[in-house]
Amino acid sequence: MPIQVECYAGHRGEETPRRMQIGDRRLEVIAILDRWLAPEHRYFKCETAEGAQWIIRHDTLADQWELTYFKQASFPP
Repeated sequence: MPIQVECYAGHRGEETPRRMQIGDRRLEVIAILDRWLAPEHRYFKCETAEGAQWIIRHDTLADQWELTYFKQASFPP
């Protein structure tokens, strides 16, 4: 699923996701839990304020972002 991602470029110029726009929902990324590289993609496992986890990937050749995984936060009863 294509998404829009706002990033922060640190002092080394590496972009890190800060916000995601999925449909009309705007989500604040509060933590990057993991990140890894593939030949043509960069992956980020993110956590948003409501505790959900997301894996998003950046297609470096097409400069497009996609949602690849979503896990809803689990709250105690």
